[in-house]
Amino acid sequence: MRHYLLLIGLFFVLAGCGQGYAIETTMSEQVPEFEYTTQDEEQLSLEDLKGEWWIADFIFTNCTTVCMPMTYNMAHLQSMMEEEGIDAQIVSFSVDPDFDTPEVLKDYASNYDVNFDNWSFVTGYDFETIREFSIKHFKNLVQAPAEGDDQVLHGTSFFLVSPEGEVVKNYDGVEFDNMDAILDDLKKVN
Repeated sequence: MRHYLLLIGLFFVLAGCGQGYAIETTMSEQVPEFEYTTQDEEQLSLEDLKGEWWIADFIFTNCTTVCMPMTYNMAHLQSMMEEEGIDAQIVSFSVDPDFDTPEVLKDYASNYDVNFDNWSFVTGYDFETIREFSIKHFKNLVQAPAEGDDQVLHGTSFFLVSPEGEVVKNYDGVEFDNMDAILDDLKKVN
């Protein structure tokens, strides 16, 4: 009887652990359905990403501070993923959709030798939509520029999203060394 109770207790402990990912998770937020415009003026939706692991970040092209190292780091991560044969998508959401048209995003990405086969830069929404999307579903700050400024204040995290659309982990996107940690996690879950 004691063994039986122990097994029941173990079942409830394991059932409470959620998906049981092969990595340590730091988040559990569900990404809602969306459909936004890519740098190629095509539509990208959550449905398109279902079944695949993906990395997300929030940037804008005329950023004068953190977006350049973030995009450089993401490009480095993309190269490492290609070298390791890791199949995952990357999605960079613009937090300045009024300025970041598909053409502007494509031009920006070309400065980083981006491979668009698995990396999409998206826009096609208003600022309030992306602000709420980022804050509510990624717990990532996005704040409109101060009066007379054009710099959007935003968080610098990269986010690992499961094939079911659950944000499961965040990483500091400015720290170059964190790309190795993301790659290690992608190896474990792929």
